[in-house]
Amino acid sequence: MAQGRAARRPDAVAGIVGDWARERPDLDTSPLEVLARLHRSYLQYQSRMTSRLDEHGLSVAGFDVLTALRRSGAPYRLTAGQLAASGLVSSAGVTLRLDRLEKDGLLVRERDAEDRRVVYSRLTEAGLAKVDEVFSEHLENERRMLGGLSPAEHRQLSRLLSKLERSIVDSDAVAPDQPAGTG
Repeated sequence: MAQGRAARRPDAVAGIVGDWARERPDLDTSPLEVLARLHRSYLQYQSRMTSRLDEHGLSVAGFDVLTALRRSGAPYRLTAGQLAASGLVSSAGVTLRLDRLEKDGLLVRERDAEDRRVVYSRLTEAGLAKVDEVFSEHLENERRMLGGLSPAEHRQLSRLLSKLERSIVDSDAVAPDQPAGTG
């Protein structure tokens, strides 16, 4: 019942689109119906995720490093370049993140035995325990946030968001005066 009520209640974006339709009826504001909602959803998600990570003394950036190391498998170590290439961690802030996590005892830096120029960051036992605990809670938090979607809607949204990401990336190849999909 609550799900049905939430779906029928107008959201802030509907008001924004209506305002633009009144003020500039000559403009097609339909992109706002998707991208403004996506942005607002992201801000809500980010706020909830950040507050949960704060409870564990972690930043989003630090959490991204820990999860990248955990996903790498035993011995849970990667170079700064590998962390940057993992997709969620930018190379610009890797060193600062590593410094903080090392200070907190969640990882250690180790030189490669054969090539001393290579430095690995490796999860400590405390880091492994922390990421396992926090990631389990993170998934449960995300599950709650998606609770208003049926399993079929969840799968459909996942497919559509993947397609949207590809569309956004591919839009760089479209000339500004050429509508997408006409190439």
